[in-house]
Amino acid sequence: MVLNPFFTQGTSSEQNLVQDLINEQLRTYGVEIFYIPRKFVTEKSVIREVVQSKFDLALPLEAYVDNYDQYSGAGNLLSKFGIESKDEVRLIISRERYENYITPLIEDQANVKLSTRPKSGDLIWFPLDDRIYEIKDIEYAKPFYQLQDLYTYELYCELFRYEDEVLATGIDEIDNNLVGDDPDGTTEDGISTIQGVTHTLTLVGTGVTATAVTGIITSGGIRFITITNRGGGYGEIPTVAISSAPSTGITGIATATMIGGINVCNLNTNTKLQSVQSVPITNAGAGYTVAPKIKFFGGKGGTGAAATSGIADGVLGIVTISSGGSGYTTAPTITLSNEVFLSGVSTASADLIPVLNAAGTLTEIRITNAGLGYSVAPTITISSPDMDSTGDFIFNEVVTGQTSGTTARVRTWNSSTNVLEIASVSGTFTIGEDIVGSTSGASHALRVIDIEPDNDPFADNFEIETQADSILDFSERNPFGIP
Repeated sequence: MVLNPFFTQGTSSEQNLVQDLINEQLRTYGVEIFYIPRKFVTEKSVIREVVQSKFDLALPLEAYVDNYDQYSGAGNLLSKFGIESKDEVRLIISRERYENYITPLIEDQANVKLSTRPKSGDLIWFPLDDRIYEIKDIEYAKPFYQLQDLYTYELYCELFRYEDEVLATGIDEIDNNLVGDDPDGTTEDGISTIQGVTHTLTLVGTGVTATAVTGIITSGGIRFITITNRGGGYGEIPTVAISSAPSTGITGIATATMIGGINVCNLNTNTKLQSVQSVPITNAGAGYTVAPKIKFFGGKGGTGAAATSGIADGVLGIVTISSGGSGYTTAPTITLSNEVFLSGVSTASADLIPVLNAAGTLTEIRITNAGLGYSVAPTITISSPDMDSTGDFIFNEVVTGQTSGTTARVRTWNSSTNVLEIASVSGTFTIGEDIVGSTSGASHALRVIDIEPDNDPFADNFEIETQADSILDFSERNPFGIP
């Protein structure tokens, strides 16, 4: 044996001690970063060139910033393509921490290569300047085999240059990093970026036509409710109260619908406040001998709304939905057939309006005019969903709205829930238009758009604003009163 057998050249206990001391220093003097492994989605078959990649997993890890004065690299350069930032940063991470924490979490992930150590192409989110860096090189033998072991990785990172990769880690601070503050979509460094925020589109799947039935009220049912004063200042929908029917009758039920954007006696200066638009009937009631009175209650500060009613014999009763259907993007058309009226009396056809929920299902049919003089209940026919959905979207393909011309790239597609996540959105999609994939040819109608607001919603909380207005009325020029 060449080495002296009576002296140890690095025992496991010594090596563990050094590693523990390094880990402690990193936790004490380091900064929390997020390690984002690259997933290779599509590769060229010849030279294994990566065509498509994505980053959808971010793992926190402590790191020591080895730059002692400023960013390294070439800094900001003015080229024919504009201003380019060449900032670089050196980070030191624990080898043990990576192998015991990062590796187990990514080794079973699909499309992740070389999970046992950091690799070039992976990303680092650096919180001190809220920017994303790409690992360009890894020094794995520095310090050089102290006590015959290696304890750290030194990562040489360069500011990440976006090239149409999908960044969807689920952490807003990271995913929103590709959104520039300037109107032209550039960052403060002048780097041209794309809109990296994920938008969620709920599309239409297989459609089913809704069905409904109704009956008639032979005597004393509410035929219509007419608004005589819209009122104003309503923060929520008021309750509609209808006078009770005689003891042998049935009291009617109605619901107010609201309208915004109008100013009634300066009650709606706040754009979120509304007035009553109409009062459709849910249940016409029965047994009325005189038209019932209509009053409005509640509505969070609203006032002034008023309405009158009319009664008649042979009106429609409750409209019952036997099947809500599915796949509706716009309200269906409701028609009445087999209308049979009483002879020798005034007659009129009923008018109905549908109510859809966000899922594209018919939930209610309201009556705006219950008709007049029906002898038997008419047949209700509801139009079918206007849709033609087919196919599955492919990751990273471009999708286009056929009406608006808006384009975006696919991040994820769930065929069971019909939820499409997109990024790189250029334009504004329109509800009801077909979304078509450029590669897959998939086509689905758009039902719901979910775009995360830029501002904190709590800062625009309506309830807080309403309560504040009761203290200081900011609808006036002078909140303390006009002389």
